[in-house]
Amino acid sequence: MDILATIGPLVIMFVLFYFLLIRPQQKRQKAVNQMQNSLKKGDKVVTIGGLHGFVDAIDEDKVVIKCGDGSRLTYDRQAIREVTESAAGTV
Repeated sequence: MDILATIGPLVIMFVLFYFLLIRPQQKRQKAVNQMQNSLKKGDKVVTIGGLHGFVDAIDEDKVVIKCGDGSRLTYDRQAIREVTESAAGTV
């Protein structure tokens, strides 16, 4: 009975950590990966550095972003933080 009283709080704490911290982080990471894999030409994106632009070309792991002044910058796919406007016009 002493073992259950000693290990019980640790098990409960691990379960709480899993449902409050680990599982939501895994869901967020899965959503980000899905967003980065579904990028297409013409999407309006924001990078992790705060650069706003349009996807001009897509390679397997690189994305070329066209900025407002017409310059084209090459980024890794993982550098895309969010898609603000899809090429079809929906977010």
